Amino acid sequence: MSQTVDRALSILPLLAEGPADLGQVADRLGVHKSTALRLLRTLHEHGLVYRQSDQRYRLGARLFALAQEAMENLDVREIAHPHLVRLNESCGHTVHLAVYEENEVLYIDKVESRYPVRMYSRIGKPVAITVAAVAKLLLADLPEHERRAVAEKLDYPTYTSRSTPNAGAFLRELDKVREQGWATDLGGHEESINCVAAPIRGADGRVVAAMSVSAPNVVVTADELLTLLPLVRRTADAISGEYSGRTPVKGTV
Repeated sequence: MSQTVDRALSILPLLAEGPADLGQVADRLGVHKSTALRLLRTLHEHGLVYRQSDQRYRLGARLFALAQEAMENLDVREIAHPHLVRLNESCGHTVHLAVYEENEVLYIDKVESRYPVRMYSRIGKPVAITVAAVAKLLLADLPEHERRAVAEKLDYPTYTSRSTPNAGAFLRELDKVREQGWATDLGGHEESINCVAAPIRGADGRVVAAMSVSAPNVVVTADELLTLLPLVRRTADAISGEYSGRTPVKGTV
């Protein structure tokens, strides 16, 4: 039974390369045509493959529907939370998870610092979109025309002397973030708070969320916080792997 299942599943990546006839499927599996036909018929009955008029087989619509349904039901917060907790236990600082929805970047999870000085951020609260490291990552992943449209509509409050001053500066920062694959907020929202962030990507490589580690200067300096960047990126990569199904569930730190 397990060999039959294995053979049937091996047909799917073959057809992902393009339509194939019965002989090609049999050759790839190393089985007789009658065996390949039996497997294809079973997959066809479940809508996972489709037989074309030219007698070649391709992936079926049901397979795409199942994939779409699975993606829509994935909860990035649920997947990410254990990783965020382990990161927090390792470094002790505040950890955030954020997403971009309806022209706002919102925190959807937070693990508090172990230190007495706490951040006022709250789950469900929009971030300061022009300066926050998580916002930079989420907006940097947008197509260029969307990035430019968003940047030109934003206001640019002067939270501190390090705040982003205008749309041009913001777009240059987004280009930099897009190229390097990580982001920072070093006193841009509050003089005393620094932040490093990394992206969480889906199976298609697009950024679906961003996570960050933040800490006040009284706990660690900006330079000290930046030394955590490799750990933050490893954690984000582990979440990405689990969210996209590329890697098995395992600890990150």
